[in-house]
Amino acid sequence: MDSDLTCWKCGTSLADVPVPFARAAECAACRADLHVCVMCTFYAPSVANACREPIAEPVAEKRRANFCGYFTPRAGAQRPDVAADSAKAQLDALFGAPSAAASPNDGASAKSALDELFGLKPENP
Repeated sequence: MDSDLTCWKCGTSLADVPVPFARAAECAACRADLHVCVMCTFYAPSVANACREPIAEPVAEKRRANFCGYFTPRAGAQRPDVAADSAKAQLDALFGAPSAAASPNDGASAKSALDELFGLKPENP
């Protein structure tokens, strides 16, 4: 099981981190705290205090190191940011997906796109 643990924030394997995690344990890749609620088997956002352990003290910051004595790391703690992915998909649907062909540093193409947008005739050099 210990070899299946991954960082809740970046997904890096935590096979080299000794279990149980110390309160100050951090991910070597992203420096995220590891002794955190979102990394615990009892973490459940849909229940009171987001914890299924009924006698655990409430923790306000679920993504910061804490002193909870019931902490048990769980495999698969990293979750994709569904809200961010959904928002990006909605923006892409509204404005169109960003084009890799157009460079943000290409001033001439940006100016011609603006001229076209406002119905202006291109300037003759």
